[in-house]
Order: sequence, then structure tokens, then C-alpha cells
Amino acid sequence: MKKIFAAALAVSMITLFAGCSKQDNAERKVIIYSNADDEAVVSVKKALDSNGYEGKYIFQSFGTSELGGKLFAEGNDIEADLITMSSFYIESTQAQNNMYKPLEFEAKKVINTPNYYTPLLAIQGAVIVNTKLLEEKGLPYPKSIKDMGNEMYKDLVSVVDPMGSTTAWLMVQALIASYGEDGTKAALKGIYNNAGPHLELSGSGPIKKIRAGEVAVGFGLRHQAVRDKKNGLPIDFVDPVEGNFALTESVAVINKKKYNPLAMKMAECIIKNARADIIKDYPVVIYEGETVDAENQASNSKVFDQPLTTQLLKAHQELSESCK
Repeated sequence: MKKIFAAALAVSMITLFAGCSKQDNAERKVIIYSNADDEAVVSVKKALDSNGYEGKYIFQSFGTSELGGKLFAEGNDIEADLITMSSFYIESTQAQNNMYKPLEFEAKKVINTPNYYTPLLAIQGAVIVNTKLLEEKGLPYPKSIKDMGNEMYKDLVSVVDPMGSTTAWLMVQALIASYGEDGTKAALKGIYNNAGPHLELSGSGPIKKIRAGEVAVGFGLRHQAVRDKKNGLPIDFVDPVEGNFALTESVAVINKKKYNPLAMKMAECIIKNARADIIKDYPVVIYEGETVDAENQASNSKVFDQPLTTQLLKAHQELSESCK
């Protein structure tokens, strides 16, 4: 009788613990790590909260380099279940750590991506000008990124340092694609010389100085200049002859040992429900059926002819450093 009782008790305890484990997994909140800017974070949280996931996730924001370092160092041991992150970091960390699950939902993209991530948003670069200051100085619009190195724009240029923000990488990609490395070095030396103290570490640094009339020309994010122009500021933009290159930020699910299936459902929810708001702030078409206003359609969209990786970014940063 004692043996029968002990066996029954053991079975009961196993059943109890198994039930608790299932319950704990079901109730465990999804941890989301993100490098997204505030506008995108608002859209992501709105999509989740309005579709039944309010209170079921913990959202933590990081700088791109900080989050990238965690992904490389921790792999699928990272605390996060779900991330939104620059796509080139996702590809590079997948190559090193094999840390993402294939997505279990369909997203009809107009661009090709691997099966373990899908884009959340895209940004494009452009030359930005202060129309009032150009007129006061009697200067023409630059037609290219390279033109910003012309002596006529001395001390009137602001661009981003590639060591500070990947916004600058859009500029460097365009130059390398058009002029090769030697031509890019010559162009960057002229641009950096003209920029002087207006070489910024923040991606939004140049457009802030252009808005304030501190400089007349610069390089930044196209959609910000379009918005400023619409709002009546003396701002205009130029799609440079070298091309409007783009970077994407994407959603990926960590292939964790203690995988939470809710993370995959939230990833699907974000893509299917946040894009309607996100495309208003980042007006670049990524999925079938999306449309943007004519002014938000870059006239010279291009894609770099090599896969974008952290290794390639480092090489381009080193090239840039040699031009200072």
C-alpha cells in the first residue's frame, strides 16, 4: 500500500509541476529589445496593445551599437524573445550565432530578405538644403553628394560622421557605388573639409543645423526633409545623382531554449498592424499594397551591390576615418 501511495503521489506531483510549467510559459511576458526611434516605438506598442497584447510584453529600448553588442556577445542566451533591429546587424549576428527562428507567418514584401526576419521600416538618404541661405549666398543647389565638397560651400556643409550614426553609411555607400574607393576618399576629404565643426555624430545633427540656418547644405534622412518642406520651413531636398540608398530595420524572433511562442504571434501582429502608422513616419514602400505620396518616392533609389554587414560597415568607417 505504501508503494502504491508513493507512486500515486509521484504521478500527482509530476502532473502538478507539468501544469505549472505550462501555465508559467503561457503567462511569461515577451521581452522585446529594440533600437527603433520614438515614432516607431509608439506605433509598435499601439499595434500590440490594440490587438490583445497589452500587459503581455516588456519593451526595452537600446542604441544600435549597444544592442548589436549584446546580440553578438549573448546569442540566443539573450534575455529578449523578440527584437526590432537594423537588418544588417540581424544578418551578421545570425551568421555568427545562428540565433533566430524562421518566421511562421507570411509577409508579402517587395524586397528580398532571409526567412528569419522581415522589415519594420526603411530609411533613405538625400542631400538637404536651406533654400533661404542658398539664396542669400547666391549659391546653386548641389546636384550630387560629391558637390558638397565644392569650395563654394566652404563652412556651409553639415554631414554625419560614420563613426557616430549609420545615417552616414547611406552617404558612403552612394559614393563608393558611384566613384569607387579612391574617388570616395577624394570626395569625402572635400566634404569633411567644408564641414569643419559641422561633422556630426547624431543622424539628425545636419538637418537641425540646416533648419537653424547654421549651414546651407548637408546630408540626412530624406523623409525628414520632405516633412519640413511640407510644414513650410525653408528646406528642400535633392535626390543625388549617386542614388538614394536605404537601410531597413526589421523584426526577428530569438530561437531560445525556453522559447515563448507568443513572441512569434507578436512579431506577426507588429508587421500586420503597425505598418499603417509606421509608413506615415517612414514613407518607404516595403510591402505589397502600400503607397506613399509622390514627394516621398525617391527618384533614384539604389541598392548597394554587396550584402550589408557589420564587417562592411567597419571597412567603410575606416575608409572615412582616413579622409579626416
